[in-house]
Amino acid sequence: MLESMLLTAFVVGLLGGVHCLGMCGGVVGTLTFSLSPQHQLHPWRMLPFQLAYNFGRISSYVLVGAMIGLLAASLSSLVPFLPFQQGLQIFAGLFMIALGLYLAGWWTGIVAIEKLGGGLWRRLQPYTRSLTPVKTLPQAWLYGMVWGWLPCGLVYSVLIMAFSAASMTQGALVMLAFGLGTLPNLLLMGVFAFYFTRWARNPWVKRFAGISVILMGVWQIYQAVTININ
Repeated sequence: MLESMLLTAFVVGLLGGVHCLGMCGGVVGTLTFSLSPQHQLHPWRMLPFQLAYNFGRISSYVLVGAMIGLLAASLSSLVPFLPFQQGLQIFAGLFMIALGLYLAGWWTGIVAIEKLGGGLWRRLQPYTRSLTPVKTLPQAWLYGMVWGWLPCGLVYSVLIMAFSAASMTQGALVMLAFGLGTLPNLLLMGVFAFYFTRWARNPWVKRFAGISVILMGVWQIYQAVTININ
């Protein structure tokens, strides 16, 4: 079960690049242009800063995954574990289907869910001002830690999956797998923004990503309903 969750979380992160363009494109642009000109003009000099940003972001994902996994583990002690986990996994699959419809451009209802995290983000965002312009790698990592709290339906869908793991360690691992899946897309966006933008905006790329996430959501539901609870 854990192996399936980790693989699904990684692939969702990888396919979510078309969503990352809209949600994180502005943040990545701000981070990139806050560097000195000699870094902006040389991708290999920019790469360590982009890695630091992204590892900071992934650190936040892992932290939240551990917290939400611990919460689920505490709640699961109050109810029968397998039905509890089964219900959470079905909910995660349904949320993933909704996310796939959004990625493909067929339904935008998930935007309302993203807005729920807007209040917390408005409180955290001012802290980024003291971290720019970015001059050091630790500074970039801290900026990334704040960036990890940006409201995102993609993150929320995997957090539900991490919650269904009902374990602090497994919740952290699920979010780590997701974060590593998002890493290639966001590195490409930061270092080769022009080329990545053209690719990610292609309607066929969006549809492929959306359909793939929908199928993974269906697979999650299938796995949940076929669990033997006896």
